[in-house]
Amino acid sequence: MLTWPSKMRGEAFLAAAGFAAALLIISFEPASAGLFSWMKGPQGNQGGGGDSGNSGGPGWFGGPGNGNGGGLFGGGQRGPQQPGSQAFHGDELPPDEGDAATRAWIVNPALGSPTLSTRNIEPTKAAIERYKAIVAQGGWPTVPAAAMRPGSQGPQIVTLHRRLEVSGDLVGQSIPDEYDAAVVAAVKKFQARHNLPPTGIIDTRATIDAMNIPAAVRLAQLQANLKRLQTLAPPAAAAGRYVVVNIPSAQAEAVENGQVVQRHATVVGKPERPTPELSSKIQEINFNPYWYVPKSIIYKDLVPKAREFAKRNQDMLAAYHMEAFDAAGNPLDPRQIDWFGNDVYNYQFRQLPWDQNSLGFVKINFPNKDSVYMHDTPLKSLFERSVRFESSGCVRTDNIETLVAWILRDTGGWDMQHILAVKQSGEQIDVKLVKQVPVYFTYISAWATPDGLVQFRPDIYNQDGAPETASAY
Repeated sequence: MLTWPSKMRGEAFLAAAGFAAALLIISFEPASAGLFSWMKGPQGNQGGGGDSGNSGGPGWFGGPGNGNGGGLFGGGQRGPQQPGSQAFHGDELPPDEGDAATRAWIVNPALGSPTLSTRNIEPTKAAIERYKAIVAQGGWPTVPAAAMRPGSQGPQIVTLHRRLEVSGDLVGQSIPDEYDAAVVAAVKKFQARHNLPPTGIIDTRATIDAMNIPAAVRLAQLQANLKRLQTLAPPAAAAGRYVVVNIPSAQAEAVENGQVVQRHATVVGKPERPTPELSSKIQEINFNPYWYVPKSIIYKDLVPKAREFAKRNQDMLAAYHMEAFDAAGNPLDPRQIDWFGNDVYNYQFRQLPWDQNSLGFVKINFPNKDSVYMHDTPLKSLFERSVRFESSGCVRTDNIETLVAWILRDTGGWDMQHILAVKQSGEQIDVKLVKQVPVYFTYISAWATPDGLVQFRPDIYNQDGAPETASAY
């Protein structure tokens, strides 16, 4: 008899984080009205990867067919994107993620300075006063929705000049109606402080959307986030060595002695399943973990998919490397399961460690009331996207091996070579930290740094209380 691990019951609540990527691949909507508009379907409903129960999508285990299609284990590929009904014409701003260099910039972010730093508090106060003055003077102009690049001329470039001057991005001499070198530098500066690929040209909607957030909205963001910084930065600074996931940035930082020593692209919760804010301590690293399927997924996705397989006399559990247990924790023979009866809803299921396990090869574990954690993922391509709000609350982390090695530094015996060997072997090992590492999940969408740069991120969960949403970017 196998006793169902009780500690995993709580974790099942948001373990579906690893499955969200599957829906993203097969139900992705192209951007038609801003970088984040793809998250809304044709009628304004949330699309792009949700529960199959009411979205009409294919579900966690893929749509009907032979079981080898575009579901979690089908390895589906995102098809070419087509402009949406509101897409630009003429000088079109494409909604894609750009070239290989752009994707490389996304997955290899510069270290920068810590988000949770007491040194950011006074600069943020100064930024608030500056933005109050900008608002009092009427804000900045709306930049036309058109592609602009070096050599472009015309009235839209005059408007672009003024927009960049008001926000302090354009300094020095520049011809007002020409897209010259000074404008290129200014656009790069603007893009970088909004966490957009600093190309220096306006060739996607993201830059335009960010420029056209009203100054009053940006002011409200700064005011809301100052309070968060004042509350969270002092304890983080006192910790000395900690991990922070800044949800609006969709990035994780490893901070030591006031310096960012690692920065990782992450995938965080979508708006309808947000990643919670929390403060905890990393206690354990789980290598090659099981994935325990939540009840909601059993009802909405696992059982319907199993019934499709059963109609073809196929074993879904074997196809997806899963095991089933009865309510008492006894293992079940898949051949004896009646998938069309009601007893299946009382069974428990787990996915075995393998290269397509939803949690990848490692999980970073820490106590919290929401049972979320950081983990690996088999779908690495998600990290190459600018928009990475696609999990069910847990945080998928790029290049997680290096972060795990840093976390385990004081535990001993866990250098990168050992970690990669365990990854390759598939051996299940739970490692207790000798010295626990503080971890913070924060929601900082606007702040300033000591060098005077004012940073903005999308208010994706609409937490800033702005007069109109800053979630567009």
